[in-house]
Amino acid sequence: MVSACASRLVGFGHAVPGRRVENAEIEKQLGLEDGWIERRTGIRTRHWAEDGDTLSSLAAKAGKMALDDAGIAPQEIALTLLATSTPDHLLPPSAPLLAHRLGLTNAGAIDLAGACSGFLYALTLADGFVRTHGRAVLVVAANILSRRINPAERASAILFADAAGAVVLAPTRDRGSGVLAAELAADGSGYELITIPAGGSNRPFASDIAAEEFLMTMRDGREVFSRAVALMTKTSRKALEQAGLNASDVTRFIPHQANARMFDAVCDTLGIEPTRTVRTIETFGNSSAATIPLSLSIANGQRRLESGEKLLLTAAGAGLTGGAIVLGT
Repeated sequence: MVSACASRLVGFGHAVPGRRVENAEIEKQLGLEDGWIERRTGIRTRHWAEDGDTLSSLAAKAGKMALDDAGIAPQEIALTLLATSTPDHLLPPSAPLLAHRLGLTNAGAIDLAGACSGFLYALTLADGFVRTHGRAVLVVAANILSRRINPAERASAILFADAAGAVVLAPTRDRGSGVLAAELAADGSGYELITIPAGGSNRPFASDIAAEEFLMTMRDGREVFSRAVALMTKTSRKALEQAGLNASDVTRFIPHQANARMFDAVCDTLGIEPTRTVRTIETFGNSSAATIPLSLSIANGQRRLESGEKLLLTAAGAGLTGGAIVLGT
């Protein structure tokens, strides 16, 4: 076993399905006036899966892009973590199939179900693995939420999208890179705010359960908004404090793209200049755990991450789960 001092982000990738859905299509279906969705959420378009698309195939596209970007051989990956709320099947997990499709024959693979904060949890675990074992990890977050949307429920139908994002973490001796601080949080008192009521072991599939019970529902959008803003703000402050940094030290702020008003509120409260916020919600909507790695990949493609940058990542979602990470590059 080789102990590494830290991890470094060495590869980035993302993927979305081919079908691009404009707001007008959803506004017409829900009887909303033109422009209503963008005013409330900041979303203009999103991508939804088509027949034949699977979660594992979408994740594999993002994973391959990240591996190619890293220039790393498949046999160098020791672990694959897949953050998803929409696996191909309830059993078996989708990560082994993802690893197989990518030719990662020398790697363990497991799913993580952390809802919108799943990528933060996976990244924290991956960083610890790299530090302990000195071997590279592939982290992929992917969701096909369009198949879990209740088209008659406005709160979820206007927000959710399908996408995948991926990063490769590799060992490095640079102590200024990787996860500099992580503040993870959970608040089970908000467990019922965002749910898929049926289909789990508590209410298993049965013919007498209405189809809508197997789709996502958001019970109180205002409560979700306020609690998510509070959680993201609190954990971001704590993570920055742990890292010995101020808001002014943040090079790029990469929040979960749940709702533009939500992360703008967090940005304003923290005192981070809006120009430093990475925004992808306008084009890609809310794909839950996938939004942060997708945003990382797009931002890196537009302007390559440079050594010495300090990134602040934060998210909150169903559970309630959430947290914040300060990353060094």
